[in-house]
Amino acid sequence: MHGARWIDPSRPAEIIDTNRRPAPGVHVWEERIEPDEITVVEQMRITTPARTALDLARRHPRAIAVAAIDALVQATELKMADVEVLTDRYRSRHGVRAARAVLELVDGGAQSPKETWLRLLLIDAGFPRPQTQIAIRNEWGWAEAYLDMGWEDIKVAVEYDGDHHRSLRTQYAKDIGRLEILERYGWIVVRVIAEHHPSDIIRRVRDARDRRL
Repeated sequence: MHGARWIDPSRPAEIIDTNRRPAPGVHVWEERIEPDEITVVEQMRITTPARTALDLARRHPRAIAVAAIDALVQATELKMADVEVLTDRYRSRHGVRAARAVLELVDGGAQSPKETWLRLLLIDAGFPRPQTQIAIRNEWGWAEAYLDMGWEDIKVAVEYDGDHHRSLRTQYAKDIGRLEILERYGWIVVRVIAEHHPSDIIRRVRDARDRRL
């Protein structure tokens, strides 16, 4: 309803209600909700982006929650400060303490759930938290490219290439030109695809960072 992409249509809808016998495909939560946590979209009363983010962080596994909230941030004008207001409001509610840790990992720069997964992999491996959507600017200040994530201070980037990077000829040609631009500006780019094992990704990123440190 908020326009976020990458929503799994097979997942059940979640509503806050007093009806404990929901229809198939619906999860019902009976709990407190304040008027300022409700908005109207297409004549339907739904939770605000901030309340939605809090509920996602409380109720779902970390990786799923972070990916969903990343998409929510990108689709809306959600500010994490708005969510912090709610974590303070419901500080004693079950799951809020764990939700705070989830919310600290949110980054609206992720362009897909796989980019979120990759970012969390790097953080869990002990690397400094990477920046996202790093702009590579020319001498006139124009952005010639954007990097999925990386560390601008040492010019090491990590990029997730989806299937379209290999299946679409136009995208493949664009990627070649883009890589040449990044090399010209002195960047090391670690490219990741679905078939790469997490341990190999971590090793390659560590090797790239070691070359610059």
